Amino acid sequence: MPLLRAVVRPGLVAIAVLAATGRAMRLLGGDDPREDQAVRALQYAFGHRPDDGDADVTTDPAGPTGPREPIGRVTAPLSWYSGVPQTIANGAIWCGVTWLLTRDPRSAVAPAAALAFETACFVASAALVRRPRPGRVWRPEQPHATSSFPSGHTAAAFALHGTLADLLDRHGARGARLLGPLLRYGIPGAIAFSRVYRGQHHISDTVAGAILGRWTAAVVRQELISS
Repeated sequence: MPLLRAVVRPGLVAIAVLAATGRAMRLLGGDDPREDQAVRALQYAFGHRPDDGDADVTTDPAGPTGPREPIGRVTAPLSWYSGVPQTIANGAIWCGVTWLLTRDPRSAVAPAAALAFETACFVASAALVRRPRPGRVWRPEQPHATSSFPSGHTAAAFALHGTLADLLDRHGARGARLLGPLLRYGIPGAIAFSRVYRGQHHISDTVAGAILGRWTAAVVRQELISS
């Protein structure tokens, strides 16, 4: 069956690979891996410390979380932009814009399909891995209840923006060569960095999320955009 071949079977394989990778990383590196040392060092360099009353979260509005700290000032809107409600709205808006510009139903559903496919793989694999969020870090926003591995925000950013870049290429839009790399790597990469810098994820979580998102965009391109 086309649906089984195109979506279900690859999705199950992706979930299995992510789950096995995440569990192996927890087994080999523990829940406080070495990679977190670099994140803590960067946070400390810009004046951020874990709250003494809570080893994981600090939300002191008078501290260096404010606009005086340049990386915090840049990553705050990126973290907000990648939030779940904003991402859903973003996908819906781009579905509508694509339909108005192309009148191609397969292209119009591509952004939503990319987010739906990525979300299914992310939720299932995260439930199997159950990796805790980084500890002893500055974290200005409360994390979601889902597992830290893989990073769903990163995966969604790479899936959605990569699909938008593929749509630009498919329909020969002006500026596709310039906007393509920005959409595929620039914006999602910045979001991935913001998730790490703001204490939401281990570095490896965002690497896995980026791979999942790029792979999801490739599946959508093959099944909807290029066909």
